[in-house]
Amino acid sequence: MLSLLLMTLVAVPSADSVDRGISEALARERASVLTAVRYDLAFTVPADRQQPVLGRLVLHATMAGPHRVVIDFSAPRDRIRSVRVGEAQITPIYSEDHLIIPADATRAGENAIAIEFTAGDEALNRNDDFLYTLFVPARAHLTFPCFDQPDIKARYTLSLDVPADWETVANAASVRHDADATPAGRVLSDPSSRQHVQFAETKPLPTYLFGFVAGKFSIERATRNGRELRMFHRETDAAKVARNREALFDLHASSLQWLEDYTAIPYPFDKLDFILIPSFQFGGMEHAGAILYNAAGQMLDESATQNQLLNRASTIAHETSHMWFGDLVTMRWFNDVWMKEVFANFMAAKIVNPSFPQVNHELRFLLSNYPDAYSVDRTAGANPIRQPLSNLNDAGQLYGPIIYEKAPIVMRQLEMIVGAQRFRDGLREYLKTYAFRNATWLDLIRILDARTSENLSAWSRAWVEERGRPEFTTAVRLTKDDRIQRLTITMNDPLRRGLVWPQRMRVTLGYAGAQKDLSVYANAATTTVREAAGMPTPLFVLPNGGGLGYGLFVLDEGSAGYLLANMQGVPDPLTRGAAWVTLWDNVLEGRIAAGTFIDAAVRALPAETDEQNTQRVLGYLSRAYWRLLPGDQRMARAPAIEAALRAGIARAGTQSLKSAWFSAFRDDALTPEGVSWLERVWRRDEMIPGLTFAETDEIVMAMELAVREVSGWQQILQTQLDRTQNPDRKARFAFVMPALSADPQVRGEAFARFRQLENRRREPWVLESMAYLNHPLREADSERFIRPSLELLREIQRTGDIFFPGRWMDSTLWGHRSPGAAATVQDFLAKELQYPERLRWTILGASDELFRTATRSAR
Repeated sequence: MLSLLLMTLVAVPSADSVDRGISEALARERASVLTAVRYDLAFTVPADRQQPVLGRLVLHATMAGPHRVVIDFSAPRDRIRSVRVGEAQITPIYSEDHLIIPADATRAGENAIAIEFTAGDEALNRNDDFLYTLFVPARAHLTFPCFDQPDIKARYTLSLDVPADWETVANAASVRHDADATPAGRVLSDPSSRQHVQFAETKPLPTYLFGFVAGKFSIERATRNGRELRMFHRETDAAKVARNREALFDLHASSLQWLEDYTAIPYPFDKLDFILIPSFQFGGMEHAGAILYNAAGQMLDESATQNQLLNRASTIAHETSHMWFGDLVTMRWFNDVWMKEVFANFMAAKIVNPSFPQVNHELRFLLSNYPDAYSVDRTAGANPIRQPLSNLNDAGQLYGPIIYEKAPIVMRQLEMIVGAQRFRDGLREYLKTYAFRNATWLDLIRILDARTSENLSAWSRAWVEERGRPEFTTAVRLTKDDRIQRLTITMNDPLRRGLVWPQRMRVTLGYAGAQKDLSVYANAATTTVREAAGMPTPLFVLPNGGGLGYGLFVLDEGSAGYLLANMQGVPDPLTRGAAWVTLWDNVLEGRIAAGTFIDAAVRALPAETDEQNTQRVLGYLSRAYWRLLPGDQRMARAPAIEAALRAGIARAGTQSLKSAWFSAFRDDALTPEGVSWLERVWRRDEMIPGLTFAETDEIVMAMELAVREVSGWQQILQTQLDRTQNPDRKARFAFVMPALSADPQVRGEAFARFRQLENRRREPWVLESMAYLNHPLREADSERFIRPSLELLREIQRTGDIFFPGRWMDSTLWGHRSPGAAATVQDFLAKELQYPERLRWTILGASDELFRTATRSAR
C-alpha cells in the first residue's frame, strides 16, 4: 500500500514543479495529455537588429480534461507581455525555462492560449540585413513559447512583418503579401517601408523543423519534373551563380526522384525551397520545405575539387532524404536522433552514384565514413550510437561522427544481413506506418526482425548500444611448401566487455600485381577464413581490403612493410584506400613511425590514379607533418615535401586535381622559397597553368601567409580585405584578421573577445579564428589559450549550436603536440570531477592525438 502511494505521489506533478530544460518526464506528461496542437505565430522584425523582434502566438491544444499546461520559453519573465486562455487574461506561473498555465484555467476540448511576447535572439541568427531560425535540437523555446519536444508534431501558421525590401521563406508557401499603408511618396527602398507576409498552414512538424528566413536575398527559380524549385542566395558574383545554379537544381531534382522511387512515397510536403546562408553553422539543415545550406559548400569556385563536388551532391542528397527520414517520420525522443541522420547519410551514398558515374562509390563510402568514425571511436571519448537522454538540454551533445559516419557503416552491415530488397521493403513499411508521426529504433528493428533469421537485438547491442570498436589481428599458418594452411582473424574488445561485432568483411590477399578478395562473416571471437586454405603465401594480408569491416586492423610487420614500400603497385583503388586508412590507424597506434608513413605517401602519390585516394593521402600527409613530427624534423623534411607537392600541381591533369595539390602546398609550405612562391601566386605575379583562383582561394592564401609572418603581412591582410568584394566574406575576413596578427597581445585580445556571447554568435568565424590562434607555428604562445578554452566549454555548449563544442575543442587543440599542452588538459579533467560525461568525451576525443604525440615526445 505504501509503495503504491509513493508511486502515485511521484506520478502526479506539482502545479509549479518542473525541471530546467525539457526533461523526458515532462515530455511524456505533455505527449499523453495534448493532441491536435496548432501554432498561429506572428513576428515583427525590425530593420535594425538592435531592436527586439516582437511576437504573437495563439497556441491551440486539445485535452481530455483540465490539466496544467507547461509551455517552454527560456526568457526573462518581462518578455511575456500578456497571456490569455480563451477570453480570460491570466498570470502564468514562471519556473526556470517555462511558463505554466494552471489546470483550473484550462478545460476539456480545445484550448486557445494567446501570448504576446518579445522573441529571444539566441536562435534567430540575426545579421544586419537578414536572419534565419535554427531551432535544432530544442532551441525553439529560446525564441517563442512552445512545446519544444519532437513527439508533439503540430501545424504552424506563420505571418511575418518585415522590411519591404526583404525576401521571406518558410516551411509552407506564402499566400499573401500586403504592404503597409504608407504616406504618399514613400518608395520601396525607404528603410521604414514594411510588408506583411502570410504563409499557408504546414503539415505536422516538430518544433525543431519549423523555421523561416527573412532578409536581402536574390531568388533563382527552375522547374524540374513538373515541380517548381526556388533557390535563395546572397552571392554577388553573377558568374559564380550562373556556373552553379543548374547543377544545384538538378541535384535536388534527382535526389527527390530517387527517394520517391525508393520509398514508394511521393515527396511529402507542398513545396521545396533551399536557402544558401553565408557562414552557416552546419553543412545543411532539413527544415521541411525550406532547406538551409552553408553557401560556401554549394556555390563552388572554378577551382573546386572532385571531393568538393561530391560533398555538395552528398549534402543535397542528405538534406533531401530528411524530408522522408526525420521530417515525415520523426524520432520520438532525441536519443534516436541518430536514426534520421543515419538514413540521410545512408540514402545520400546511394543517391549520388548515378550523378557521378566516373567515381568509385565503394571507395567514396569508405573514405567518407570510416576515417571520421575512427577519429572518435579510437579515443577515450568514444560514445555509443544510441545514448540515454534525460533532458533535451543535452541533446546537442549526441551529434558527431558516431551518428553521422559510424551509423551509416552500421546500417550497411544491417542491409547486408537482411538483404537489400527486404531492407528496402522494411523501410517502406516503416515510413508508411509512421507517416507524420513518431517512431523509435525499436519500432524499426521489429519491422526488420520479421524479415531475417538473424538475432537483430543481439546485433544491435554491440553496434548501436555500446561504444568503441573491435580490434582485429590475423594469423597465417603455412604448410611446408609455403601455402596457407590456416588463416584466422581474431576479434577483441579493447574495453574488455567480451563484445562481438558481427560483420561482413572482405579479406584481401596481395600478390605481385594481383590480389584475391575473400568474403568472410566474422561473428565470433575467432573466425577461420576457409577459402584461404591452399592459396600461395601472400605478400600482404589486409583484413579490410574490401572496405567493409570496421575496427582497428593491426597489420603484421610483413604486411605493413610491403604496403608502405609498394602501395603504388597495388592495382585496386578501393584496396589502396582501405590500406591507407588502416596504415594511418597503425601510425596513431605507434606501430608505424610518422616519418616512415610520410615517405611512403610521397613515394606513392605520383602513381595514384584515383583522385579520392590522392586527397585522402594528402590529408594524412599534412596531418602527420603538423601533428606528429617535432618542429626540427618538420623543417628538415619541408624542402622535399614542397618539391613533391609542386611537382604534383604541375603533373595534375585536371583543375580539380591541381586544386587538391595546391591546397596541400598552401597549407604545408614552410621554406623561404616555398612561402615566397605562394606569395607571388597570391599577388597574381605568377600564374599556375590550368588553375583559376576565386576570391575565397585568395583569402585563404592571405591568411596562410600572415600566420607565417611574411614580411609585410599586415599589408597583405589589408590588401586582401580591400580586394574582397562580397560583403559577407569581407565581414568574416575582417573578424578573423586579429587572430592572424604577429603581435601576441593582439592575439590575446582576439581570444578574449570570445568570452562574450555576442562575439560567439557567428560560430564559423570563431572557429576559423581559433584554428589560426592555435596554429602549430604558434604553439609555444597559444598554449596559454588551452585552459581558458576548456573553462569556456560548458558555456559554449549551453549557448551554442550542436556542433560548436566539439569544433571548439578541435580548433583549440589541433596545433598542439607538447607534453605541457597535454598536461593542461589532463589537469583540467582531473580537477573537474563532476564534469558532464558527454563534455568529458568531447574533450577526450579532441585530445586523442595530442595525448599520443605528447607521450611519444616525453619518451
